Amino acid sequence: MGAWEVLVTRQIPEAGLDLIRKECSVRLWEEDRPIPKEKLLALAAGKDGIVCLLSDPMGGDVIAAAGPKLKVIATMAVGFDNIDLDEATRRGIVVGNTPGVLTEATADLTLALILSLGRRIVEGDRLVRSGRWTGWAPTQLVGADFNGKTLGIVGLGRIGKAVARRAKGFGLNVIYHNRRRLAEPEEAAIPVRFVSLEELVRESDFLSLHCPLNQESYHLIGKEQLEQMKPRAYLINVARGPVVDEAALVEALRKKQIAGAALDVYEQEPKLSPGLAEIANVVLAPHLGSASIETRNRMAVMTAENLLAGLKGGLPPWCVNPQARQKK
Repeated sequence: MGAWEVLVTRQIPEAGLDLIRKECSVRLWEEDRPIPKEKLLALAAGKDGIVCLLSDPMGGDVIAAAGPKLKVIATMAVGFDNIDLDEATRRGIVVGNTPGVLTEATADLTLALILSLGRRIVEGDRLVRSGRWTGWAPTQLVGADFNGKTLGIVGLGRIGKAVARRAKGFGLNVIYHNRRRLAEPEEAAIPVRFVSLEELVRESDFLSLHCPLNQESYHLIGKEQLEQMKPRAYLINVARGPVVDEAALVEALRKKQIAGAALDVYEQEPKLSPGLAEIANVVLAPHLGSASIETRNRMAVMTAENLLAGLKGGLPPWCVNPQARQKK
């Protein structure tokens, strides 16, 4: 039991939690659900540090409820849009995240979603389990080929590049759209081709989203973009739920404007838009992007290292607002 009082908003892998417990007094929320807002405000009070998840809203009200002792917020995630970064910085609170570590695991999941969606694996699994399968049939659950098809990637950062490299092994041609185009030698090394978002939407047989969530990317894929996609195209989202207008996606799937979708993230996670779960040609994963043993353990350790560095008055190794230390 250490001198610092820390709130951990969910059970995290012991590899990280053990490091925290060695130096801190830990208040752990043990229920397998997000902390209700009123309890979060109460539990944050008087804490020196907070370990949170992407699903925990760390707004100005939570930061204020924690009080003047709060030194650091460490999120076990790459994204940190759930945290009021401006308010944290104003109060001199450093924020740490876990970038880079989940790149390969998330790229693996992306290919798994593309393959299971295109080859209708989940639909086939349901058919076999139902007892209604009568044996092989020439027209049963026919799906997509991959060789020679086009994969469009929105957001060619670490994860997007890892997906592109894997896609080449399946004979997919890869195009991409970024806010900033890569240098030509880097494009050639993968290889990928840069196009506008409009061209990407029109040309892709598989459209995979890997961009961060911000004002520009909110509902980046909506009614207009879904109408421009090929009727035999598939949408894959392992980025952030609100990048896709989920209600528009449900409508597009019902109208058969696109062939299907695979989602690992949701606009109102863990809630689904009405009707989404009833559509057969959709693969729904419960936010499994980083869910490998090695990756989650490393994320937990990085989170602990961020927390402890901030508590000791230094900068977290993976700090997103180093300017906050100038406020203390």
